Amino acid sequence: MKRIILFIATNLAVMLVLSLVLSLLGVGRPGAGGAAGLNIGSLMVFSLVVGFTGAIFSLLISKPMAKWSTGARVIEAPSSSTELWLVNTVKTLSERAGIAMPEVAVYEGEANAFATGAFKNSALVAVSTGLLESMNRDEVEAVLGHEIAHVANGDMVTMTLIQGVVNTFVVFLARVVGFFVDKVLLKNNGERRGPGIGYTVTVFVCELLFGLVASLIVAWFSRQREFRADAGSAKLLGSSVPMQHALARLGGMQPGQLPQSIAAAGITNRGGWSELFSTHPPLEQRIAALRGVQL
Repeated sequence: MKRIILFIATNLAVMLVLSLVLSLLGVGRPGAGGAAGLNIGSLMVFSLVVGFTGAIFSLLISKPMAKWSTGARVIEAPSSSTELWLVNTVKTLSERAGIAMPEVAVYEGEANAFATGAFKNSALVAVSTGLLESMNRDEVEAVLGHEIAHVANGDMVTMTLIQGVVNTFVVFLARVVGFFVDKVLLKNNGERRGPGIGYTVTVFVCELLFGLVASLIVAWFSRQREFRADAGSAKLLGSSVPMQHALARLGGMQPGQLPQSIAAAGITNRGGWSELFSTHPPLEQRIAALRGVQL
């Protein structure tokens, strides 16, 4: 979950800052160069550039950002039997998945793990001390398989493309609304001075609001990728049982039982709006889906 939250937050921040700076410089504003109308073609090109710049930049810095934000320590030389097992397990799973060996890291925190990186052959897989302490090795291996599946499936690149598309629509629609407010509602028809303050304020507010809606779309796609990564883990291990047990463990229950509440590893779903914004499906749904995986 950490990698997606960091990716979305960084992307939104970059997009808003870049959009605001360019708007203040007059780039992408209707009326620039003396035209009073809205040039749909140039606006779409502008929106594509701003939208994908934020997404691609977020992808490129995803690995160092994840290391910095979690304090993850990359295992250069294993200092314990647990670290040696961890590195060897990641190596074995990555070979099965047909990808290059990712960097392996450990960080302090509650039970959780993540994989990130711009390219599948130079990724990072990190696990928390809480996960290593609370799960047995079969369960940890299943979680590692889940993260390796994310890398092998190219999920970060997929999420980048989805984010870039929704960003483009956010930037484009915000400016269309801004133009409407400025020209129609506020009656600003000054051709030479271009759009007024109403345009700038409306665009900024709309980008925030539309950005939240876009996050719902990205979160939905993220939830679908989680199901696929769970299935990928089952196929790498040859059984879905270890991943079922790992998910049950995250729900605070004994392996083999369905969780009644979800409040661990940052995977919290209480229904309603919180579920819509969640990047992970409820644990019950993930366990149920694993039971139907065909190996």
